Amino acid sequence: MVTTILEVEGMTCDHCVKAVTDAVMALSGVSNVIVELESKRVTVDHDPKEATLDKIKAEIAEEGYTVV
Repeated sequence: MVTTILEVEGMTCDHCVKAVTDAVMALSGVSNVIVELESKRVTVDHDPKEATLDKIKAEIAEEGYTVV
């Protein structure tokens, strides 16, 4: 497992937190997701062989947010 911290633009409310959390947690290999609105950070604990960085970024983008 590794921990990846991403800066994500466009999150403004609790709905955004839930959308990003649910989308990333649905990926195989993800064990934990923490979304912080104030710092615009998404922290993901994941197996990089299953839940690659590209897959995580794609899930966040699919929800309508931008990974910086």
